[in-house]
Amino acid sequence: MTDTPLDALNSKLDRLIEAVSRLAPAEVPKSDIDAADCFVWQAELSFLEPVHSVNRVDIDLIKGVDRVRDILVDNTERFATGLPANNVLLWGARGMGKSSLVKAAHATVNASGKAPSPLKLIEIHREDIDTLPKLMSLLKAAPHRFILFCDDLSFDHDDTSYKSLKAALEGGVEGRPNNVIFYATSNRRHLLPRDMIDNERSTAINPSEAIEEKVSLSDRFGLWLGFHKCSQDDYLAMVDGYASHYGLDADKDSLRAEALEWATTRGSRSGRVAWQFIQDLAGRIGKPLSKI
Repeated sequence: MTDTPLDALNSKLDRLIEAVSRLAPAEVPKSDIDAADCFVWQAELSFLEPVHSVNRVDIDLIKGVDRVRDILVDNTERFATGLPANNVLLWGARGMGKSSLVKAAHATVNASGKAPSPLKLIEIHREDIDTLPKLMSLLKAAPHRFILFCDDLSFDHDDTSYKSLKAALEGGVEGRPNNVIFYATSNRRHLLPRDMIDNERSTAINPSEAIEEKVSLSDRFGLWLGFHKCSQDDYLAMVDGYASHYGLDADKDSLRAEALEWATTRGSRSGRVAWQFIQDLAGRIGKPLSKI
């Protein structure tokens, strides 16, 4: 028995409906601020993805930056307890623990129990900076305080998204919500390429006015914390601290000699190089490194 024209039409409509339903976007999950203390901002979904296992180290293992460590923890603690605090730019030498210090300071302040409610840390990716106003509007009515954290923040020659960041930090009619603060790390003090600033200066009728907009972004950060290349003693202190913390049994003189050789092959000394050496050492002696 052949299908009637009506049956054939219904069959085609069913297939069409099924195809359209597959093309429809998945239901956007609703952010749950209480799900965790750390989140990653998924800009395309306008969703805060909870991070239950945070990649961070104990603050006592971050060596050679005692002064900036104390300043950052104090600023973070004041913000968490409702007192005035500044946006922070951590800039300088690579591998010296800038991003590790932000995550460790957040954990330290929460562990102290001084804040009335847990301080939340939200990572926003560099490419999503232009969605910062949307994120702030989502957070301003929440009953918590938030650190918005952008790691390795910098801008290229043709990138104008820094203007969105300027307005979000200190600008616009509404301004930054009282329960939000912004922390960023960068290898650049002014977040822009030096040759970009120099070109603006050399081609402008009034050089100071031409570069003012470019460098004024870093002025939105009330605290500039500089990180510099570490000394040999600081580097060895980092290695000793990691080895002791993870229970890596090794002769102290041999450990230091191997650590210095490792740094020589890398051409630099830093906290990152020390950690990479410790991972190599732990692998060679068959000792797993458990998360802190």
